[in-house]
This record gives sequence, structure tokens and C-alpha cells, in this order.
Amino acid sequence: MGPQSEPLFHIKDISPIERYIVPMENLPDILYNHVKDIFPIFRSITGRGIRKTLGYIATRVKNFSIYHIQSGTKVLDWTVPDEWNVYGATLRRTTGEVVIDWAWCNLHLMQYSIPVCARVSRKDLEKHLYWLSDQPDLIPYRTSYYKKDWGFCLSAHQYAQLTDDEYDVEIRTELGPGHLSYGEVVIPATMTAGDEADEVLFSIHCCHPALANDNASSIAIAVEVIRALQETAHRRLSYRFVFIPGTIGSITWLARNEDRIGRIRHGLVMSCLGDAGKPTYKQSRQGNAPVDRYAAYLVQTRWGGKVVPFEPYGYDERQYCSPGFNLPVGCLMRSPNGQFEQYHTSADNLDFVTPEGLYASIGFIMDLIPICFCYDP
Repeated sequence: MGPQSEPLFHIKDISPIERYIVPMENLPDILYNHVKDIFPIFRSITGRGIRKTLGYIATRVKNFSIYHIQSGTKVLDWTVPDEWNVYGATLRRTTGEVVIDWAWCNLHLMQYSIPVCARVSRKDLEKHLYWLSDQPDLIPYRTSYYKKDWGFCLSAHQYAQLTDDEYDVEIRTELGPGHLSYGEVVIPATMTAGDEADEVLFSIHCCHPALANDNASSIAIAVEVIRALQETAHRRLSYRFVFIPGTIGSITWLARNEDRIGRIRHGLVMSCLGDAGKPTYKQSRQGNAPVDRYAAYLVQTRWGGKVVPFEPYGYDERQYCSPGFNLPVGCLMRSPNGQFEQYHTSADNLDFVTPEGLYASIGFIMDLIPICFCYDP
């Protein structure tokens, strides 16, 4: 799909506020193709991969801005970390035989692994290996963002084959001063002066590598929601979409946008939206915000899904809803994080998400927009 192609929704105005959106027949495949394009990019909370992902989005939506925040910058009570980039990583037998290679699957290397070039004993290597004994075919996803360490992730079958006394470790990474990058697009209200309009915040984390549902699916859906809204003639509210690295990204955005926070009327974190599970809506910390009420209505009456209460575990809703901000931001998922067997493993791949699942999720969001974000007084 080329940049600025034909809009993917036909928008018919009913009144200055009321409208409906009819999806095109090929939208399921368009969404799935986004996931396929995004999936191979090696992402982390900083570095070339997340910038490449943001660049992908920038070529497909209008007025997309990318921001780069220097390492060491104070953001509330956190600090922007050093930038991390990967150039290769292998585990070899002393004969030279490669037994693990980051090029085979980018989950093989623990995120933020420090550079290593050494021969290590099998006993010492053990402390740096991660596998799943109950899912022996799968490779887990592990990170060490804020603790200097290194590690390889592998299947239990691969682990069982590591019987030599020594192994050669080569991890070619770069960790040092750089930038944290995030993207943002604002779709301004057309029926209210731009500096007076309340805002709807959509937040999408885009730092996970080789995980199709978590979270390439939500990036794909957000791109097409943005394109639809940008083609809408009448907007009473402004819509702000932020594409951020998890946790540190939302903290950074909140620290840099404290003057705008009071305008956020509704908010939604989008995650895990491409599988076959029924929708799950996680309430904001407020529990009874308009977005909570209307999302619950759609989930329970139209989609047969479930509503779960807020808890400070999950995605970036925990930052937006923290006591210092307490924003009306819920989280929309299909199968909830940590509650499907493919979660944070190599099984969260292109076979796990489907065009039908992606299409149903974008339909839910486009149902929610006019119900909650247009009609709420």
C-alpha cells in the first residue's frame, strides 16, 4: 500500500455530529498486511527498530510527528535510558557450530543485552539462559531494560542440547547515549476552536519485536483508524494518537505534555487486538468515566465480551491512570495480556492473528467513537 492511497472508509455525514462509517471489503487484508510488514522489524524501547516502525507509520498517515528525547533526560521521577542497538548475537560450540543465532529469531536475544565476547563455562552460561519448561517448542520474550545484563532466549528443546562444557558467546550490541523516540498525530476538531477542544487520547505501544498480537496488531489498526478520522468532515473533539515505547514512553509523554493533560476527555490504550478472543475492556482507575460506561455497553451487549476492573498491571493505562494524573483511560484487548498461551512467546506470530480478528477489532473502535466520543455531552 502506498502512502496517501484512497481512504479505507466511506464516510457519510448524517448531521454535523452523527455519522456512520462503512468499511471497504478489502480492509481485513489491508490490516493483516500492515502486521506482516511491521512484524519483522526488530524493535525495543529505543533504537533503530522503533524509529523504523515510526517511519512506516509516517508514510501512511498525514501530519505524523516523530520526537526524539535525549538519554539522561528527567521525565517525572524516571530517566530516559541509554539507546540500545543490535548488530548480531550468537552462541557457538567451541568447534564453531552455531547453536543460537539472533538472526534466526529476534526473540533469541534478551532485550538490552550488553556487549559480550567471551568463552564461558556451561555453569556460568546457565545464569543467562531463558526457556519455558511447560512450552518446550516456544521461545520466550525477556527484557533487561534497567539492569545491565545479557542473555539468550531459546526453546526447551534447544536448551536440552546444550551439553558441552564451554561455549563461545558473541553479542554485538551498542548501549550508550542516544534518544528515546515516539510518534504522535493530532486530528483537530473541526466544530470547536482547536485550542478549546477536548481531546480523545489513543495510546499504542510499539516496542515489542516479533510479537504479532502484542503489539503489531494495534499499530496496524491505529493506522487505519487515523486515516478514517482524517477523512471525517465533522469532528467535535480532537483525536490524539501516540505511538510509544511501553512504560517509559507514556511517562515521557506525560512529562512533556502536562499542559495538555487537562483536555483529555476520553482515552483508550490499544493492545492485543488481532487474535480470535472476544473483546475485553479494562476500566480506567476512575471506573465510571464515560469511556468506561460506553465501552462496557459495547463489549457486553454487542460483542459478548467482558469488562475487568482497573489494576496497576498491564499496559500504559497504569501510567495514565496513576494517582498523580488519574486520567479516564481504559484498555481494549481481545485476549488479555498474560492470559493466552502465546503471550510473550514465539507463538505470538503471524499465524496467531487473523484478518478477521483485526477487522472485528477496528469495527469495535469505530463503533465506540460515535457512541462515546461524539455523543457524550
